[in-house]
Amino acid sequence: MLQIQYLRDHTQEAIERLKKRNIDAATAVNKALELDEIRRKAQQESDQLLAESNAASKEIGALMQAGKKQEAEIAKGKVASIKEQIKTLEEAQLQSENKLTQHLYTIPNAPYHLVPDGKGAEDNLEIRQSGTIPDLGANAVPHWELAAKYDLIDFELGVKITGAGFPVYKGKAARLQRAMINFFLDENTKVGYQEYQVPHLVNEASGIGTGSLPDKEGQMYHVGIDDLYLIPTAEVPLTNLFRDVIVKAEELPIKLTGYTPCFRREAGSYGKDVRGLNRLHQFDKVEIVQIQHPQNSYATLEDMVNHVAGILDKLKLPYRILRLCGGDMGFTSAMTYDFEVYSTAQQRWLEVSSVSNFESFQSNRLKLRFREGNEKPQLAHTLNGSALALPRIMAGILENYQVADGINIPEVLVPYCGFNKIS
Repeated sequence: MLQIQYLRDHTQEAIERLKKRNIDAATAVNKALELDEIRRKAQQESDQLLAESNAASKEIGALMQAGKKQEAEIAKGKVASIKEQIKTLEEAQLQSENKLTQHLYTIPNAPYHLVPDGKGAEDNLEIRQSGTIPDLGANAVPHWELAAKYDLIDFELGVKITGAGFPVYKGKAARLQRAMINFFLDENTKVGYQEYQVPHLVNEASGIGTGSLPDKEGQMYHVGIDDLYLIPTAEVPLTNLFRDVIVKAEELPIKLTGYTPCFRREAGSYGKDVRGLNRLHQFDKVEIVQIQHPQNSYATLEDMVNHVAGILDKLKLPYRILRLCGGDMGFTSAMTYDFEVYSTAQQRWLEVSSVSNFESFQSNRLKLRFREGNEKPQLAHTLNGSALALPRIMAGILENYQVADGINIPEVLVPYCGFNKIS
């Protein structure tokens, strides 16, 4: 959630930044300022009446001491009337605060100045490519055919148990999944991320804190009877560990990592581009999260990008890094880099990670602050990234490592899974 103080002090800057998202930024910002003005006016009137009430109360005491009971009773009536006015103003102020908050929830984060202009994926900026796309010849087949051939993943069994988008991993595929999870976690902890095991369901406050709620795209699974939500990513519980917390500046950066299953409804997803592992309703992912000083957050973003690139380099998968344009960024992000692995059999790029800086957008909702010495607490910056999402990494390994008599395993994963080939 954007800070109302920022919208007041930097109105035109906020409008210009939000224009990168191709929205009517001026209307949204000006409405926020109007609601804020109503709230502030009610607050000022309430404060003024409270001062009058305090003064009148002191006057009552003086009148009573002076034996002026009649005048004291008149003053008491005045105080009672003022208190009623204050009560009415407080109710109006609360309503205006709620309206302001609900409106601010509808305004996305303001893109950073390096975010490219654009409306969709075709306008994203490619930063670099790495790795070699293998020449598999005419016999290359997509991962879902390989999964069937070597009895690795049963999509139909998942449909039977739950529905489309809930695959069942079997045998060596299940072990490969576990191997990747452990490898990713180890790579993250080696560079200072502390591992956490977190709940897979969160309450409404947690969803609001990271911007998953209000659910603008219908992605969240809701457990109605308990009013809980299945997490779309470990980012939500990991970041909420620090909701309503003030940390010391010297504790920054705080680096967290965790593995969780992730649940997304992916409403309206269908067609050949979502076949197999390309898009699922339940999938496994290892996440990295950082809480950082605002002055250092963009340097940290680059460090996180380099860390994810390092993992892909060790897997020896061909990938590219994109800086997303304003029209393709997530609601909460100020700047995002996407990683895409090349699927040789499908001849297309598959997104495997997003690494984002949210600036103070999440921490403003979370009330996540830090304090330097005896200074007033200020909002921290939050960042997160996938390191990595497993389904499309699995697809990339199956497709890019396929050979005539099976599927080779990336060398770095062999010690984790205990075999070097699927055949």
